[in-house]
Formats: sequence, structure tokens, C-alpha cells
Amino acid sequence: MGDASPSAPSGGKQKLVIRGIGLLLSGDLADPILDADTIVAENGVITAVGKAGDVDQEGATTIVDAHGTTVAPGLIDSHVHPVFGDWTPRQNQTGWIDSSLHGGVTSMISAGEVHLPGRPKDLVGLKALAVTAQRCFDNFRPSGVKVHAGAPVIERGMEESDFAELSKAGVRLLGEVGLGSVKAGDEAKTMVAWARKYGIISTIHTGGPSIPGSGLIDKDVILEADADVIGHINGGHTALPDGQIRCLCESCKRAIEIVHNGNQRAALVALHAARELDQMDRVILGTDGPAGSGVQPLGILRTIAMLSSLGEIPAEIAFCLATGNTARIHKLDCGLIAPGRSADFVLMDRAQHSAGKTILESVHLGDIPGVGMTIIDGLVRSGRSRNTPPAETIPTLV
Repeated sequence: MGDASPSAPSGGKQKLVIRGIGLLLSGDLADPILDADTIVAENGVITAVGKAGDVDQEGATTIVDAHGTTVAPGLIDSHVHPVFGDWTPRQNQTGWIDSSLHGGVTSMISAGEVHLPGRPKDLVGLKALAVTAQRCFDNFRPSGVKVHAGAPVIERGMEESDFAELSKAGVRLLGEVGLGSVKAGDEAKTMVAWARKYGIISTIHTGGPSIPGSGLIDKDVILEADADVIGHINGGHTALPDGQIRCLCESCKRAIEIVHNGNQRAALVALHAARELDQMDRVILGTDGPAGSGVQPLGILRTIAMLSSLGEIPAEIAFCLATGNTARIHKLDCGLIAPGRSADFVLMDRAQHSAGKTILESVHLGDIPGVGMTIIDGLVRSGRSRNTPPAETIPTLV
């Protein structure tokens, strides 16, 4: 296929068939590898997954031949800090979301639009920014990537009515608790409870300060606040002591978020704790980009490879942490390959000359795969990745 241009909606019925799949990763921890070689999707939704002779391929408007490569759910970056469009003022860089697409990421979740120059901190301004960001990214998807944005950073003086107002306006996320003026556990607990009451999912900053105005958020604050996601449990960037990380994993049941921009050794501490507790379903993956460590388009793939190789978990399980787990925590309709889910996929193969004989073996050895194609809502959004190493085999449009 080469470097394909994204396919665009024609206004009629869209039917996608992906055939010739060599390995199908489901995104589901309970059943990570599916015995199927064909996927059918209509109008952006998966309608069938099975063997070629058992599914209806008639009337396809787009046919992708996977040529024996691997198909997985599109990767979800659970922790990003977008501003507007595909630009970040932190590094004055454009195209970081498009570059992440070339790293297999098809969905992103904002942990707060905190890098906007002059970000308003008064209650009227912060609510206006949250609604504006939610609307902007709902109306515009950079390179097709689904950016779930509009995540206000809570400030002192907010009341329950503010959360009700935000929810009514369509805001479904809270930015990192601790990046604003609310840093004490008791204050945060009240606001997190208000957010949860109105269907807003909250994330709390973990570790040392990351931007001016932020500060240390330790285990006591995190446990008292009881946010839905323990944001970058491995630090963003400075991690808590190992004992505190293990305590967080053991003392609550909230999501355990590991990020690329954090402390990799601390990431393994959190992973081992979750595994020992038999609670791998709590682990989700993000990048915390674009932040102080810059933009890492391959951050999710690199974290998957790192956790599999150094954390000694099967590669197919590591992929679930960046797909099905995150979709469940954030109530998204993607992240799993199953009928009724969004037709968001990444097609990959082992990198050329990897020591691993298969894609799963190569990832388990620490190599990232080569991305050959990404698909969002049943539409081809990119071909051969410009960022990953070249794949052994590339899927093609028929």
C-alpha cells in the first residue's frame, strides 16, 4: 500500500472488511487472542469477527488484506495534555497527535488542558475552557484521532453546582487533581465525589511537581481524595517511594496508570504489585505527553514493550493494558475487537531483523513492532508508519 492517504467518508454506507489476519489481539485480558482471521465493520462499528468463510463480506466498500500481520484494537493513550488542534505550546510543536497516530494511537484522553498560555483559573474561565476544549475536539479530530478533552483543573471555590453545570454541558473528565489550587486531600475528596455524582471521571496527580504551581501529591492525599484514576503512579516525573506505590495499589481499587514519561523502575514496582494482587485489570497506560519530557509518538508502544520485557508479562496481556482496560475505566466504545465496538484498529508486524521470531516474541524481547496501518471508525487513517521501525510485512488496500 505504501504511504496511503486517509480514506474519507463518501456519505453512503461504509463497509470495511479486513481479511488475511495472522494474529488477532482482542484487547480483553480474559481472552487476549481470538481464533479469527476476518473482521467486518459497517459505518464505523464492528459487525462480525470470525473465519473468512463464516462472515458476510459482500458489499464491502473497503477491503484490507492484512497479509498475515497482526490486528489489535487501536491503542488508547490514557494521559495527554492537549491544547487546541494538533499543536502544543510546551514544545511549540505541531503534528504531535498525527505522529502518535503513526505510533498506533487512535484515541487520547485529556488529563487537563494545562499548557494553554494564560490558562484561566477563575471559575467562569476554567469552566468556559473545559467546555470549549470538549466542543473543539468533539468537532475536530486531528488526523482522525479521537481526543476526549475538556478536563478542568479544579480550583478552590468550586461548588457542587459547578460540576452539575459542567456535566450538563458535556464535560466528562476532570484534569489532574493537584495541578490547581486544590491540593489537600479533604478538599479534593469533596470535589471528586461531586464529579463522580455527575458522571465525571477524575484523575489525580501522583508524585513530585510537574508544572509551576503544582506540588508533591503523596499516598495520603491520593487515598483520601479517592479519584477514579491514580494518574502516572510511576511519577510525572518524580515518583513516590516504592512503599507508597505498593500501598496505593493495595489500599484502594482505583485505576493504576503507568506512563511513558514517568520513572520506568517505579512502573515495574506498580506492575508487580498489581500482578501480585491479581488485579491487572486496574492497569492502564498513558504517555503524559506532550509535557516536560517532550513528545513521544511511540510512547505507548514503548511502554508495552518495556512492561512485557522487563515486567515479564506476555505481550498480548501488555496490549490489553493500553486498549480494553482503558476503555473500561473511561467508558469508551473502543478498545476491544468485538461486535458492537468502534472499528478502531492498528495493523502491525514484527520489526525487520528483530531477534523475536513472531511479533509477540519480539515485543517480549523489548522490540517495538512496525505499524503498517491504522483505522479509525472503519476508515483507513494512515499506512506504513513514519515513526516505527519498518515492519516485515505491510497490509494493503485491495
